[in-house]
Amino acid sequence: MSWYAAHIVLFVKFKAEKQTRFPVWENIVLVEAENEDEAFAKAEAHGRAGEGDDGGHFRWGGRPARWVFAGVRKLTACMSPDERPGDGTEITYNEMELTSEAEVKRLAAGKAVPVLCNDQFPPEPKAKPAEAPRREKRKPA
Repeated sequence: MSWYAAHIVLFVKFKAEKQTRFPVWENIVLVEAENEDEAFAKAEAHGRAGEGDDGGHFRWGGRPARWVFAGVRKLTACMSPDERPGDGTEITYNEMELTSEAEVKRLAAGKAVPVLCNDQFPPEPKAKPAEAPRREKRKPA
C-alpha cells in the first residue's frame, strides 16, 4: 500500500440566487491505496461525501447554499510512498507563478495575491477505449 495526497475541490453553490462569485475550498486528504487508480477513486468518493447542505441548514453569507464536489484537482504520491507518513514527510506540493518578489512575500505572509497555478494534471495522450487515463505522479527529488 502507498500513500497519496488528494487535492479535492468543492465549491459553494447558492440554492436560489444567481452567482457571480464562487467560494472554492481545496481540501487535501491523505489516501492509502494499492495504486494510483484506487487512490483516485477513493479521493473522488471523499469529495462526493463532502457534498450537501447539512440537512438544509448550510448558509453562506446568510444565504441557503450547498457544497458541490467539483473534482480531484491533483493526486500526488507522497515522498517515500511505501512508508507511513510521519514528521517531515512531504505529502504534496503546489506549483505556482507570481509576477514579482513582492507578491511572493505577500503570499508567504498569508496575504491575497493573484496566482497562476501550474500544477494541474498534464494533458494525456489519447487512450485506447479500454484504457483508463494515467494521472500525475511526482518523482522523488
